[in-house]
Amino acid sequence: MDGKQHIQKAYESIIHQDFEQAIEWFEKAVADEPINAFYRYSLSITYARSNKLNKAIEHAEEACRLAPTTENYLLHLNTLKAKHILLQTEQWLYKDHKRLGEAESLLKDAIQLDPLSLEALLMLALAYGLQERYNEAVQILLEASKLDPQHAEVSQLLADYELMKNKQKYH
Repeated sequence: MDGKQHIQKAYESIIHQDFEQAIEWFEKAVADEPINAFYRYSLSITYARSNKLNKAIEHAEEACRLAPTTENYLLHLNTLKAKHILLQTEQWLYKDHKRLGEAESLLKDAIQLDPLSLEALLMLALAYGLQERYNEAVQILLEASKLDPQHAEVSQLLADYELMKNKQKYH
């Protein structure tokens, strides 16, 4: 079998929702043609779908190295890096408030990498809220509401932080 046949088998596995098998087929395709950026990109997507973020990033970086002008590969890599940051900062927001400043900085990086990440915007707003920086939290939530005006959590946090901002103003 050659790389194209392995890719075909990988897609068949995906159709059957067998992502682990798809990964194996994509890995065989990459082994056959290690400098094929599309194969690396496809493998990266499948790793991401299987919640294997480090492997997904590794192959996305390689795809970008092999085809540096391919916009989709860079967009995919940036999305993965942003997701990695979200996972890294999640614990700091929900458990370890000592690192809120660091979380804030990283979340801003995540938003730069993936400006459409509603989750990154929500987490940054939460970081601001935990620091009682309600004006900034409200501004971020207004940005988030532009991405998804019907998002319940955005609407609720926006209402909560508007209320806290007003209370803060009068105290």
